[in-house]
Amino acid sequence: MATLKYKVIKTKKQYNSYCIEMVRLLESRSKSKAAKEEIELLSLLIEKWDTEHNTFEKLDPVELLKSLMAVNNLKPKDIVDELGISKGLVSDILNYKKGLSKETIRKLASYFKVSQEAFNRPYKIISPLNSHLKNEGIMNTPKNLEAA
Repeated sequence: MATLKYKVIKTKKQYNSYCIEMVRLLESRSKSKAAKEEIELLSLLIEKWDTEHNTFEKLDPVELLKSLMAVNNLKPKDIVDELGISKGLVSDILNYKKGLSKETIRKLASYFKVSQEAFNRPYKIISPLNSHLKNEGIMNTPKNLEAA
């Protein structure tokens, strides 16, 4: 009985090994049917591991978006095309100036194949209107600071 070249991923070490192998296969640009099937199998195994082990709890939604963009070799203009929103809004989101709308969260979750909860968490917005204040990071909207 022949041994399998790839098995269900059980450890982080095995996961890293499969990721390295996937990169090697993709960089080789082999067009053979065997190489394509190997890439497809590795993709399934890696995605299964990611789904079960990466909860993205350590990243705020913007860091998560930036990370997913880097992994998928995407630029902000690619996100503009995918989400159907302006370049300015994508820039504001990536620079913590604007939050993610429900619709944007749905589109991002669908595009990157992650749960909406990964993008639907609180994070600090940097508002230039409040940047002179001590706790500007937690102030998401302009405030009227005049005495009543």
